[in-house]
Order: sequence, then C-alpha cells, then structure tokens
Amino acid sequence: MADAAIPKFSNDNGDSEMFIAVREFECTGASAPHDHPHVYLDMGGEDEIICPYCSTRYRFKA
Repeated sequence: MADAAIPKFSNDNGDSEMFIAVREFECTGASAPHDHPHVYLDMGGEDEIICPYCSTRYRFKA
C-alpha cells in the first residue's frame, strides 16, 4: 500500500528489548541527533527481531 505509513520506533531509554504490536517497522535507534541509519525491519512469521545497528530486540505482542 503506497499510502500506508510504516511505524517508526526509537529506543531513547536504551532498553534491551521492546514489545510492539506490528511485525514490519522502521528502527531509528534513538531520537535525533543520536539516531542511527533508519532501517526497515520485517519479522515475517517470527515473533522477534534484533536491530543490526542498536541491538534492540523487538518482540511482537498483539
């Protein structure tokens, strides 16, 4: 969908993991100016994924 917004998550608290309700999203690291390159992550059929830049573990929780 061209008009669907992709959710963005930042980890300003430096938590080791975050629970989110989507499987496709954009990780920004922390808020600017402390962000990392913004990466799109897709869990697919899995329930978790780790950002390759900031090592935050994102866990799916509906």
